[in-house]
Amino acid sequence: MDTLEAIQTRRAIRAYDPDHAISPAELHDLLAAARRAPSAFNIQHCRFVVVRDPALRRELRKVAWDQPDVTDASVLIVICADRDAWKKDPARYFNGAPDDVKQRMAEMIRGYYEGREWVQQDETMRSAGLAAQTLMLAATAMGYQSCPMDGFDYDAVGRLINLPADHVVAMFVVIGKGTEQAAPRVGKLPDDEVILTDRFPPS
Repeated sequence: MDTLEAIQTRRAIRAYDPDHAISPAELHDLLAAARRAPSAFNIQHCRFVVVRDPALRRELRKVAWDQPDVTDASVLIVICADRDAWKKDPARYFNGAPDDVKQRMAEMIRGYYEGREWVQQDETMRSAGLAAQTLMLAATAMGYQSCPMDGFDYDAVGRLINLPADHVVAMFVVIGKGTEQAAPRVGKLPDDEVILTDRFPPS
């Protein structure tokens, strides 16, 4: 499946075959694809919590409005991000580059993020969104269905997965063999409302 076909055919599916298992090799390929998503300054904010423990998945379902896909999908991944990644030895994000490049980029990273808490937070969400979409497109290309999810108690999820204080939970992504067809696409806004040239029109 090519990229455009994956984009066109990916849909959010909510019902899954609970008996289907994704192989370790397939899961490795999915996560490897997600890790190729871009992040600012190559900081790689995202952390992918693959929830394997059935009991923990049941606990997560309880704090996610009892949505069945939390337990029924083959894979549940809690996509998190390290808000403080920018200050954790930032030169390491350029390992393999010449030393002067590593040091220059580390200084740029510190200069960009330090004291700008809103940028630190926003960047985690940008990185998580890019990673989640990459993960779902990879799943589609492999013949699986997926769904991004945010209908849950974020604090409760954080406690259940032992989220570090300097990390944030962005969303769940579930992946598996869907047991229902996607509903027809509806409500598409006209292109001229969402695609603009140069600037917004005067209000």
